[in-house]
Amino acid sequence: MTENQLEHELLPLPQSSFAQPPAPDHPQGPHQNQLLQGLAQHDIPLHPPSDSDSTTQNRPRLPGQSPRWTNHRRLILLVLLGSSLWAIVLVLVYYSQQDVKTQSKEITPTEKVTQCLSKACQRASVRLYTSVDPFSHPCDYFLITCGSDRPWPTTRGKKRSEGPPLNLQRQPKGAEMRTKKKEKNLDGNMKVEEILDRKNALMRYLQEALESKSRSGSAVQKVKDFYRSCLDTKSIETAGVEPFLTLVQQLGGWGISGQWNHSDFNSTLKVLIRQYASFPFFNLYVGRDPNEILRGTDRKYIQIDEPDLLIPIAWNNTAQKSIAKTQTLFPFLALCQKYLALLGAPSGSNIVHVGMFISLSSELAVATSPLSYRLLNGLLYQRITIKELANEAPVIDWLGCLQAAFHPHPVRPEDHVLLHNLPYIVQMSNVIQKWLTEHELRSSGPVRTFMFLKLLQTFTPALDSRFRETERRFYLALGHTVPFRAGSIVSRRRRKDLTLFSPIFSRTWLHNGRLSFCEQAEEMLENIFSIFKTKLNHLDWGDNNSQQSLMKKVHSLTPRLWTQTESKRESELDLLFSEVNISTRSYFSNYIQLLDLQRQRRNRLFNQTQEDDIFSVRPFHSGNEVIFPMGMFVPPFFHATYPRAMNYGILGIFIAKDIFHLLLQDDPSLSEAGTAMAECVWAHYLSTTGRAGGGNATVLSAVQRREIWLQYSALQVAFQAYQQSLQRQPEDSALLHLSLTHLFLTSFAQVDCDTELYGDSMPLEPSFMITVLCSTSTLCPAALECPSKTQLHSLKACLPHSS
Repeated sequence: MTENQLEHELLPLPQSSFAQPPAPDHPQGPHQNQLLQGLAQHDIPLHPPSDSDSTTQNRPRLPGQSPRWTNHRRLILLVLLGSSLWAIVLVLVYYSQQDVKTQSKEITPTEKVTQCLSKACQRASVRLYTSVDPFSHPCDYFLITCGSDRPWPTTRGKKRSEGPPLNLQRQPKGAEMRTKKKEKNLDGNMKVEEILDRKNALMRYLQEALESKSRSGSAVQKVKDFYRSCLDTKSIETAGVEPFLTLVQQLGGWGISGQWNHSDFNSTLKVLIRQYASFPFFNLYVGRDPNEILRGTDRKYIQIDEPDLLIPIAWNNTAQKSIAKTQTLFPFLALCQKYLALLGAPSGSNIVHVGMFISLSSELAVATSPLSYRLLNGLLYQRITIKELANEAPVIDWLGCLQAAFHPHPVRPEDHVLLHNLPYIVQMSNVIQKWLTEHELRSSGPVRTFMFLKLLQTFTPALDSRFRETERRFYLALGHTVPFRAGSIVSRRRRKDLTLFSPIFSRTWLHNGRLSFCEQAEEMLENIFSIFKTKLNHLDWGDNNSQQSLMKKVHSLTPRLWTQTESKRESELDLLFSEVNISTRSYFSNYIQLLDLQRQRRNRLFNQTQEDDIFSVRPFHSGNEVIFPMGMFVPPFFHATYPRAMNYGILGIFIAKDIFHLLLQDDPSLSEAGTAMAECVWAHYLSTTGRAGGGNATVLSAVQRREIWLQYSALQVAFQAYQQSLQRQPEDSALLHLSLTHLFLTSFAQVDCDTELYGDSMPLEPSFMITVLCSTSTLCPAALECPSKTQLHSLKACLPHSS
């Protein structure tokens, strides 16, 4: 069935912009209309004879009218009729051949298109049904700025400061439906869903997986129970601070309570590192040496960095050192006092311990330096053995601490580690040594108090809301953007929990009904990457050396779906998590086990080629591969049962944009042809919005020209990749009886306001590119021009014709 035929089979949907006018009782196709017109010209009846006409069969013959003459007259009429019909058939064949030539470039599957009826497609259909059809109202749809008072729920992007003056008096048909609450039930069945950004869409997908009641293996069920305990805020609030105070007593107490054992400093530090992933004086992680990456070495090293100190500090460019400003110390003082009050510290000793904590924090903070300074002065990735490090900073038992952190991974004195600020490490050792042995208040255990307050920072996500509110007020007092909103502590817990259980999600993703998506996802990646390389080949970059270098780089790369090869069988996962005992009533105890999983995950990095981040939604470059995480392929952007037109129209375009940004980021230049194309699109935009020739017309910057070219090129690549897919596999399903091209472009228009990394560089809305594509292509279902506006600019004059 051709797209032209599909266009005539749209369902009549009342109160929807996709609804078509009611069809006549006897709909006629275009060829049938031509036939009827031809018959009418030869006075041939266009309707069956009525009862009244039957009387003519019994009329008497006129005088002199012989039966033989009557028979001859009938024969002549039949010959004339046959000749006329034959002529009409020839004409129709001729025009039908012309029509085939005209439509030969359309996306035309050879098999009958069936409607997708899966649950995922039903939800997608609801979104389409309650959306404004951009092809029905191009004047309204494509010119409204993301973030403005758009009468439908796609206002999730940033409002651009230089958007065109708009006339919103005329609302598109169906807009009133889009202004209603997004979660309203339709027909008591499906819900209207807001299109989320990619990160939140992935979070929702994982959340639905955790909340499903399907039968699961032991490991998967533990994840679900863990997640439910995370959401049980009532139990967390009821427990209050008691779980943390109990933990402090198990560790030997501290000076704030007045009862504590004077255990060895390094012994306590190793326990905090191994069992609770708390690093009060330095940070640890695993990674490669960039100097060795250039030589093709993939070895992983322990890396030691500055800690995340609670005290706010600032960098003094004149003195080239960090300082603690007085105006920030008062909010910090209030924070510490509130924390100790919540922990039940006696009011009399409160101020003494707070003073010691702030003083020790300040001495450590002034030894830190920002990343830019360390990079400029060569302080990053300094190679040193553990034995040499012990000589530089002797107060820390480095070998013991590193063995505790990475158990059971072997750590030896001769192993090399990478430091990211050796001067801080040396100064930190001197400061701790002074507070342990020389400070006048050393008997109060100030170093131990410092370590336990840093431990409190680690456990804040597992404590009641009072600690969150205290932290929120601290950020407000500093004038920072508040990182926590109502209920956001649950989101923070969710992300941390899900990340550490990534092996289970990897297995679930691949083996619990998602294997079917791999083949489709890989086919999409292959087609898009192939068209991307073809497009770069046909560009005239001007500089042959730059073009050859870029093409050599691109052709050496292979796209790969990141299916996380470490994914284990269900029995292996059950064994891996066999020691994890989940409590349905105590999130705090579950959180302690979570920290141990974090240590295990850190150890796995020594043997993994890439950290398994299940929250990754963008491709990354690794060796000779471009890796596409599985987190990209989730609803509503992708589903194995969606029509391919929809998958390519949403995620396919995102993938194409990601590839352009990823592989061309080191080449900010734009070819002469690309510049001309961007200027052409911008001129068309100004003309369409009525700003052409005006004094307030914005002149594009080089970055904006590049982004316009990139966004339009990505749309072209995804569209041509879908055409290539249909050539290989002509069958595709559909939604709401929309043609395949219509479905592709409308799907893209639904997510045009998705918040992207490069949105600030784009001076117009990405969906406007649909008008550009349709102005130079015969594939679109309808013209995208505003009858009430004078189109002063023609894209056909400056853009090549799109197939």
